[in-house]
Amino acid sequence: MEYLIGVVLAAVMCAFALLTGFDRDRVFYPTMLMFIAGFYILFAVIGSSIQALTIETLVAGLFLVVAVVGFKKNLWFVVAGIAGHGVFDFFSPPVH
Repeated sequence: MEYLIGVVLAAVMCAFALLTGFDRDRVFYPTMLMFIAGFYILFAVIGSSIQALTIETLVAGLFLVVAVVGFKKNLWFVVAGIAGHGVFDFFSPPVH
């Protein structure tokens, strides 16, 4: 169910960005990727696990780097980062 909610929220956010014109700005999707990365840290803190916090902080740092490189060099890195976020979520164990 959580995957369905994630897909629906992502589709709604992309539709909103398209309708409002937010997606015309080059910085929009890199900012979204950084925002997504911040949730990894938030969920690890909620899970009260130092090990999870360490791993999630490293992963979030990787996504932040991808967002910056994508913004500076080529937005396809950002596309790969957003897709990588979905793959990471699918294969990572839940933090409880």
